This record gives sequence, structure tokens and C-alpha cells, in this order.
Amino acid sequence: MLNRSPLMNRSLPLQGPSPVLQCWVSCLARPCPLSALPIAGSLEGSCPLDPASQKMHYYRYSNAEVSCWYKYLLFSYNIVFWLAGVVFLGVGLWAWSEKGVLSDLTKVTRMHGIDPVVLVLMVGVVMFTLGFAGCVGALRENICLLNFFCSTIVLIFFLELAVAVLAFLFQDWVRDRFREFFESNIRSYRDDIDLQNLIDSLQKANQCCGAYGPEDWDLNVYFNCSGASYSREKCGVPFSCCVPDPAQKVVNTQCGYDVRTQLKSKWDESIFTKGCIQALESWLPRNIYIVAGVFIAISLLQIFGIFLARTLISDIEAVKAGHHF
Repeated sequence: MLNRSPLMNRSLPLQGPSPVLQCWVSCLARPCPLSALPIAGSLEGSCPLDPASQKMHYYRYSNAEVSCWYKYLLFSYNIVFWLAGVVFLGVGLWAWSEKGVLSDLTKVTRMHGIDPVVLVLMVGVVMFTLGFAGCVGALRENICLLNFFCSTIVLIFFLELAVAVLAFLFQDWVRDRFREFFESNIRSYRDDIDLQNLIDSLQKANQCCGAYGPEDWDLNVYFNCSGASYSREKCGVPFSCCVPDPAQKVVNTQCGYDVRTQLKSKWDESIFTKGCIQALESWLPRNIYIVAGVFIAISLLQIFGIFLARTLISDIEAVKAGHHF
């Protein structure tokens, strides 16, 4: 028999995988820097995944982003107001062009009453400016424009609220101011065609005449009953004060001539004798729910716009600051 070598008779102890191999296998399951991996012949225990020697590194990734829903909702919200502002500005400038105001702006200052076109232009400028700031601020994610839009809407909201509260608490003062306003515009009735149409529409819609009655038209030089007046409309009232005749298909613009030369007891047969302030005071209680509904609808629209703007501003600031929610 062949004699075995003493080395062959020596039993070798069973050994598991080397630490280097274990580290490489572990890195297949979990990512680790390749530069930190051990190589053959390196010191054992230097594996970066060794719990005894591993240092924990924390990385924070920002997941904040601007919500597309809020961004384009705010854009859609403002594009409507911007287009409405363009329409108001166009109508106002066209009306001024027809009256020749654009060629001579001093006509506005020479007018004693209020020009309705000025109100239309003011509303148009506000809506155009806010709509532009909101649209551009939303699309460009501009915090400055969004803050301007939001602050202005908040200011308008509180102004509306303050006017409503003060009008309710100081009704006598509001009534006196409205009387002065109405009488001032009666004096300028023939000075501006738009003001004339506004007063006529108000009197026809509320079936009223003058601020407190037909005698208020003495304030106008054309309708004054004094002997110094040579107007054909002397002691008369505008046609909008006349009681409509169902049989007439064409409006009689001379129906108010010389009406106030008759006895007062006969006035109500041909003209309205109730003042427009009294008519408005009786109209408000009958339509209080409509007025309240309109006010609430406008307020909700403003609050919705403020909410969209503030939410979008918060998203943009979070992205810039690198915060996550």
C-alpha cells in the first residue's frame, strides 16, 4: 500500500467565506461607495457595511413642488377678470371718444355732476391691473405680483365690508349723501348724455321723479319754473318721469312739458310723484335676499382668489427654501 503523506492525513478546519467576500456580497444588496470596498489582502473589518465601523450618512432630498392645480386655477380665475377689464376699458374709451372727451380732457373737469364713464374706466383699470398681476404672477410664479394681487383683493374685500356696515349703522347720513349726489346730478342733467341716460333709467326702473319729488327739477336751469327761464322745458320734467301709456308704441319725449304748471292734485295722473330716494328705500327691503346673495357671491369669489394666491405663494416659497411638507 502506498503511504499517504503526513499532510494528507492532517484534517483541515472548515472555514466560511472571507470577510472581503462577505463585504462584496453585502454591497450587491445595498449600495455603498466603491472606493470603500476592501480588496484582497486588506485588513479585515474595514468593510463599510460593518456595523461596528460603519458611519451613518443622512441625505435629505426636497420634494416640494408648485401645485399645477392651484397655479392654473389662479390663472383661469384671473384671465376672466383681465378680459372683463379690457371690455370695460374699451367701452369707456369708446364712450369718451363719441363725446369728444379724448380730444379735450378738460370736459371732465368742467362737468358738475358725475360722468358714468369715469366709473366704468375706474372699474376697468382695477380689473385689468389685478387680472394682469394675477395671470403673470401665476404663470411666472412671481411672489411680488402674487402678493400685490392678494393684498389688493383683501383691501377691496374689507372696504366693501366696511361700507356695508357703515351704511347700515348710519342710514340717515347715507340718505343725506345720496340726496346731495342726486341733486348735483339733476343740475347737470343736460350737460352729459351718459348722465342723462343714467338718471332716466333710474327714474323709469323705480317709477320715481327727482330725489324727493318732481319739485327737485327746479334745480335744473332747463326745467326751472322761475320767470328768468326761457326754456321750452320750463316747469316740466324729463320724459322718464311720465306714467307710460300702454297704447303708445313710441316714447313721447315731450310728455313732461308744462306738467308742473297744473295743480299738484293732477300730477299723479301724468307723472310719478314719488321721489327716487323713497323708491330705493322701499325697494331694498323687498329685495334684501337678492342684495345679500349678490354680496355673498362676490365675497366668496374674492375669498377664493385670496386662498388660491396664498396657497401658490406658500408652494413657491417652499420650493425656494428647499422645504418639504
